[in-house]
Amino acid sequence: MPAHTLFRDDFYLATAEAVVTGIHPDGGLEFDRTCFYARSGGQPGDTGHVERSDGSRIALGETRHGATKDIILHMPLEREPQPLLGETVRLQIDWQRRHRLMRMHTACHLLSVVCPSPITGAAVGEDESRVDFDMSDGIDKDEVTARLMELVDQDHPVYVQWITDEQLAANPGIVKSKNVRPPMGLGRVSLVCIGENSSVDSQPCGGTHVSRTGEVGRIHIAKIEKKGKENRRFRIRFGDAAGD
Repeated sequence: MPAHTLFRDDFYLATAEAVVTGIHPDGGLEFDRTCFYARSGGQPGDTGHVERSDGSRIALGETRHGATKDIILHMPLEREPQPLLGETVRLQIDWQRRHRLMRMHTACHLLSVVCPSPITGAAVGEDESRVDFDMSDGIDKDEVTARLMELVDQDHPVYVQWITDEQLAANPGIVKSKNVRPPMGLGRVSLVCIGENSSVDSQPCGGTHVSRTGEVGRIHIAKIEKKGKENRRFRIRFGDAAGD
């Protein structure tokens, strides 16, 4: 049963009451509504726990999609108890981990502004993220870091606008990814916008992000790797470059 995905309208919602609507043979749990983000687009799924009415908890180790994108499965850790169908519970994400992923994912968007080449791959992590670009020219990592921090320090607003599938199809140029297309078929697509009136950036993305670039904090390019004649991999880390 499709769940009401609360995170799409509020990236900062860390807890929500929900009803168990499905229990899969592999232990995966479905709820009528969820604040948990399911693994997609290079961003890991949320972890956390389910709190039952008696105060006991069920630890969740992964959130992923089911047979279709509108099915979200919350996977308990091994040997965790199983709730009952129809049971009302409270979902709680690991907020510290989620917030780091939100900061990192936003940093990846900023990197795509500094390096406006087609994106061939990406992976968001808690401590390090990577973005691969279809580019052959060399570029100095310290220069990229400086330009990234300019965008962070300018504290631009980050927000979501919704467009229809038809609007996206009519404007294919707003998609920066070369190999992965934004999910369509759900009726609407989210555009992550940076800056007043999208003055810094606007691109389709279903991930979670912070509300201002200043919230990203200190970041730097730790390494730029040559992965092919026309492929460069940028590794982003939190903090200053002195520790690399």
